[in-house]
Amino acid sequence: MTQLPGLLDAEAIRKDFPILDRLVHDDRKLVYLDNAATSQKPRQVLDALSEYYERHNANVHRGVHVLAEEATALYEGARDKVAAFINAPSRDEVIFTKNASESLNLVANMLGWADEPYRVDHETEIVITEMEHHSNIVPWQLLAQRTGAKLKWFGLTDDGRLDLSNIDEIITEKTKIVSFVLVSNILGTVNPVEAIVRRAQEVGALVCIDASQAAPHMPMDVQALQADFVAFTGHKMCGPTGIGVLWGRQELLEDLPPFLGGGEMIETVSMHSSTYAPAPHKFEAGTPPIAQAVGLGAAIDYLSAIGMDKILAHEHALTEYAVKRLAEVPGLRIIGPTTAEDRGAAISFTLGDIHPHDVGQVLDEQGIAVRVGHHCARPVCLRYGIPATTRASFYLYSTPAEIDALVDGLEHVRNFFG
Repeated sequence: MTQLPGLLDAEAIRKDFPILDRLVHDDRKLVYLDNAATSQKPRQVLDALSEYYERHNANVHRGVHVLAEEATALYEGARDKVAAFINAPSRDEVIFTKNASESLNLVANMLGWADEPYRVDHETEIVITEMEHHSNIVPWQLLAQRTGAKLKWFGLTDDGRLDLSNIDEIITEKTKIVSFVLVSNILGTVNPVEAIVRRAQEVGALVCIDASQAAPHMPMDVQALQADFVAFTGHKMCGPTGIGVLWGRQELLEDLPPFLGGGEMIETVSMHSSTYAPAPHKFEAGTPPIAQAVGLGAAIDYLSAIGMDKILAHEHALTEYAVKRLAEVPGLRIIGPTTAEDRGAAISFTLGDIHPHDVGQVLDEQGIAVRVGHHCARPVCLRYGIPATTRASFYLYSTPAEIDALVDGLEHVRNFFG
């Protein structure tokens, strides 16, 4: 077995994940390399979900019976865990959504409906990047179409990094919001947050960071990031689907209008007007994702017990090994940074003129699960003149042996297609 410095005891960790024992296609051991799409869930999270539904299931807040009080304590306890996990100054800055896409849409709509000085209108500019997930492109396109604002973006260098050479021309005095991904889901690039935030602050623009591919893999400190909003999702970090997070600075959450209206987000309601509850409830209309929040809290407990710094080191070692091994495959081209420095644990590639969907299908027949397509980042594929990519992505339970299996599988793909 290949030994690399910095690795976790992945074999011990894998015992917590029942699905990793699965055989697929009758007799193939599952090699799961699709973690950037969704992570697998440990027993601790599965048990927390079952425990909630079996013993504590009720709607939160308002209820005075024991189940309602228990459910509320679990739900709000999950908020406390998220706040500690990301080093939020206040638990009231943590808003639960159903995913990161909803979190980003929430920010875009708040700014579209806001009063000055936050309002985005026809005299202002919105800045994103060419490497964004569609969830951090489309909401801003919709906002620009609705308000007349101008949408601008940073382009990409040939090696898969942001081109910041014209940062002063992209982020100007007219810029109201700069929204960008911390770690690219297709390129794996870790972006230079400090330089972008510094320029945004110079012109008084707000900063929104999509941390969907960062929060599961590295220590998160929203205060150190100095952003105004940070969005991420639970299902990529060992938690359930249906739960996302938006962190926002408290003074902004107090000043900005709600996106959704309904129960729980109100203070008083009459037939003529309504007043709103303080954040975070102001932005959590209706019955929230209660069980999902409990599951996310259990996932945070699990990841924190291992240590996010150790998870980061494990994935860096795996990524370094994967880049080296993939370089041995004839005809393989990595799309994005070709070294392990300043990149995350998702590697996209093409293999000669074999279509990525064909690559993925042949790998699947060998039990190897990867992602194929444009990964909700079609502008990146257009930038590099490719129809799609194959993407392998790693997590805390991934092993060097699985990377070896991928490389062997790609050799089989090459032989299959002659």
